[in-house]
Amino acid sequence: MSTALTDHDARALLREHALRVTAPRVAVLLELHDHPHADVETITRAARSRLGTVSTQAIYDVLAVLSKAALVRRVEPAGSPARFELYAGDNHHHIVCRVCGTIADVPCAVGARPCLDPAQNHGFDVDEAEVTYWGICPDCR
Repeated sequence: MSTALTDHDARALLREHALRVTAPRVAVLLELHDHPHADVETITRAARSRLGTVSTQAIYDVLAVLSKAALVRRVEPAGSPARFELYAGDNHHHIVCRVCGTIADVPCAVGARPCLDPAQNHGFDVDEAEVTYWGICPDCR
């Protein structure tokens, strides 16, 4: 997201998705806006700094609810802990550094969703493609 997400905006976003507004949910949305691709440990630490106290399990529960409501997207690079970002609805992909694990967004490979047409769809109605590019980031080179 290019614009700042305020506490008010986060609360409104939860209401728009018919979700109860809670301090942990607001804190997670604000953290993911400020730090996309954060892992649960990072999100928990940031939420605690905002709220004072919150359990790791509560953060997992919040992430599950926000993921189900399509407000948050889970990114799972092989061999790395799950990372989370605000759902942008644009079907972007990711590039991951093999050394430090930094993740960056990459625009869709070609055209509109689903970006890539499988050679064989096995009868599935494809609505999304997930691509992960791997390499070495400039800081690690």
